[in-house]
This record gives sequence, C-alpha cells and structure tokens, in this order.
Amino acid sequence: MKKTLIYIIVAAVLVGLAAYKIADNKKKQDTEVKEVAKQVDKINVNIVTVARENIDTDYTANGTFIPKQEMNQSSEIAGRIVNVLVKEGSRVGAGQVLATIKRDAIEVDISQAQNNLQNAVIDNQRYENAYKTGGVTKQQLDNSRLQLKNAQVAVRAQGVRVNDTSIRAGISGTINKKMVEPGTVVSIGTSMFEIVNINSLKLSVLVDESQIGRIQLGQEVPINVNVLPEDSFSGRITFIAPKSDASLNFPVEIEVQNRGNLKAGMYATATFKTNHGAETQNMLTVPAEAFVNGVSSGQLFIVNNGTAKLIKVQTGKVYGDKIQILSGLNGGEQVITSGQINLDNGSKINIVK
Repeated sequence: MKKTLIYIIVAAVLVGLAAYKIADNKKKQDTEVKEVAKQVDKINVNIVTVARENIDTDYTANGTFIPKQEMNQSSEIAGRIVNVLVKEGSRVGAGQVLATIKRDAIEVDISQAQNNLQNAVIDNQRYENAYKTGGVTKQQLDNSRLQLKNAQVAVRAQGVRVNDTSIRAGISGTINKKMVEPGTVVSIGTSMFEIVNINSLKLSVLVDESQIGRIQLGQEVPINVNVLPEDSFSGRITFIAPKSDASLNFPVEIEVQNRGNLKAGMYATATFKTNHGAETQNMLTVPAEAFVNGVSSGQLFIVNNGTAKLIKVQTGKVYGDKIQILSGLNGGEQVITSGQINLDNGSKINIVK
C-alpha cells in the first residue's frame, strides 16, 4: 500500500514538472512569436551613407588589337598550284609573287589567240586593199575590222590569264596563314594566304554613351597592355562610330604604332583623359545599384524614420559603378542599395548593414 502511494506521489510530481515545463516553453515561444511579429512587416535592406568623395574622372575601356590592314589573298583563276614561294611568318611587299599556278593550257590558248590575230591582220589588210578598188563593200570591210579588234582583245585576255597564274600580294605585311601547298587545285576565289600588316595596330574598344561626347578624333590616349606591364604605349583616336550598338556603347578605334612587341589579338586598356588633365574630382556620388529601375529613372529610396522614402535625384556623369549626384541629395542621407524590389514608398524596413 505504501509503495503504491509513493508511486502515485512520484507520478504526480513528474506530471507537475512536465506541466510547468510546457507552460514555461509556451511562455518563451509566445515571447519569440511576438518578437518575430514585430519584424514580419519589415523588409531587410542594405544601405550606404551618402558622402562626397574624390572620384577618378578618367574613363577606361578594354579591347583587343586588330591589324590596321589584313586580307585573304585568293585565286583569280582555276588551276593547280605549281610553286609556293613564301611560308607563314614571311614578310612580303605589295605585288610580290606568293605562288604560281600551272599555265600549260593557258599558253596553248595564247598561241591559238596569237594565230587568230595574225590571220585577222592579214584578212583585214586584204579587205582594206580590196575596198580601195571597189572589190568589197563597206559592210564587208567593217566586219573585217571588227574581227581584227576581237582577235586583239582575245590576245590581251589570254595575257591577263597568264598574269593571274602568278598570285601576288595585295598589301604589304606578314603571311599569317598559308592555306595551299604545291599540287593543290584551286578554283576562282579560293583563299590561299592570310596577310596582316601590323606595322601599326588598331585598338578596338567600346565607349559608354555617357562618355562618348567627351572624346574626339585625334585625341591621344595612353594604353596599357596586360602582357607587357613594363612597357607604355599611346595612340590616337582614328574612328568614333556614329551609331551605338544595342547596349548603347559606341565602337572606337585607336591607332598605335607598333614598336615590334605588339601582336594582333592582344588585350589592352585605353585610358581616356576626360577632365582637362585632372585625375580626380570631389563630388557627391551613390552606387549605381541603388537606383530603382536603372540609373536613368533617377529614383532612390532613402531611410526616413524606419521607413523607405522614394525620392527623385538629378544624376550627372557615370564613373564605373558610381553615379554623380547633381541635386536631390545633400550628403549624410542613408540610401538603400538592396531590397528595393520589395519596397514601396513608406514601407517599414530593417537595416541589415
């Protein structure tokens, strides 16, 4: 009986402790729920404090060097290659013979054309003499003269064909690629040699629309070449595209004299001096990522007593990921840089950083 009573008391104590624990846990849970409830209507955001800073106003653009001149030398007649007189890497001058095409059949055609011309000369002389004595009509004489002209043209045409059997370089430069060997059969238009002229190169870059009005033809541009960090280069702007691409960037070409160490295809960076020689300028800026619906909208959210306030600012020039602010901010404001997609004017916010 005593044991039973002890079991009942122990059980009652355990039930009481369990009930107390449950109640205590519920109290803590309620407290946590209330705390979460306070935050549930707040949107997490990141911010930056607006301040003036010294901004590097020079504009840089990356690109690759391309040859000033390049061409694919092709065949103007069909035939079999007899000789290839250059190899890859050879320096060639404009007009230099690079290869020859077999011309046996063409020489036969030349002989035939010359024989026809000789006969036409003789026939025409006979008609000229006969016409003087009334032996032939004026029409017969005219036909004879026409046949003579056609024979002369045929000889010249065969001479052109003979000349075309010598494949000549169209520009001065270096043989970058050779696509034929002796014995190769080519047709009209077959590419045979790739020739590039890298005595001077063009650095091709894209310039943002916000900067294109600040550069001009003939402007000297410093250039850094990634694989030649110890060397300094400069060039002059020779081309500014009159039309932008789909990304609102303008193709620009900068001509650089090659001292022998530059190669087409090398990656380089051009630095455009856009502020009359000054390297930095003190200005009010905000990150580009802070703008709602892009920089062009001019709209930002700033922190206002725990809420997000949508404002309109006037933007200036773009410097990398920083946007110049001309009006609408005075400095010291906290601008929201992330989370804007979830914000409305007056939304409650929770500042993460």
